[in-house]
Amino acid sequence: MFSIFTVFQNLFSNLPQLFLRIPVILLALCIHETAHGWMANKLGDHTARNLGRLTLNPLKHLDPIGTICMFLFGFGWAKPVPIQSRNFKNPKRDFALTAAAGPVSNLILGFIGLFCANLFWFILQKTGMIFEMNDAVYINSTSTFVANLVQYTQMFFNLFYWMNVSLAVFNLLPIPPLDGSRIWYTFLPADLYFKVMQYEQVIQIILMMALWFGMLDRPLGMIVNLVMSGMEWLVGLIPFF
Repeated sequence: MFSIFTVFQNLFSNLPQLFLRIPVILLALCIHETAHGWMANKLGDHTARNLGRLTLNPLKHLDPIGTICMFLFGFGWAKPVPIQSRNFKNPKRDFALTAAAGPVSNLILGFIGLFCANLFWFILQKTGMIFEMNDAVYINSTSTFVANLVQYTQMFFNLFYWMNVSLAVFNLLPIPPLDGSRIWYTFLPADLYFKVMQYEQVIQIILMMALWFGMLDRPLGMIVNLVMSGMEWLVGLIPFF
């Protein structure tokens, strides 16, 4: 049976990973929202730029609840960038493109994280910093500092990869207030879309409860693993990996 205490136990059982999540979350969420604002600005809506949201300053982007969810569960959201769709030449299409920019930016970041993780591992192998024995991997160093540096660098790249992919997949769900609901605006009749959006706050509470009780863990985990498998296949095509 799922317990929220399991989440805290898993987090605090590995304090280095807990602290490594902080820069990953800040980068993932800030770039996500900046990507929304950048795309909207390119398509003719300068609201985000005028409000100072085209920045990587965390104070401009972080939503307290969404950040906590990201920290605890690996799935979350930031403070939405204000969009005035009437400023777009093609409101429905451009609104959807602006909504998609955030998750796409995280997929790109996830791919970068995976590439860096593989490149770092490749360098460690070629320099003899790591070696395998009895189906286990060992760090070839007598220095505790060097061993920890290698371990936590690899952990950072892996976290950066996984959390960005998780953020992208989660935000593509067609559920308010996530980006996926904005993308669906392109396909739904306007009256139906705005009728659903009237219950955005209620749906958000239900979404938070679903995360809290682990109801989305299995389906989201399956999708994330599928996306990650595709990315790993692509990186595996690089000759020196």
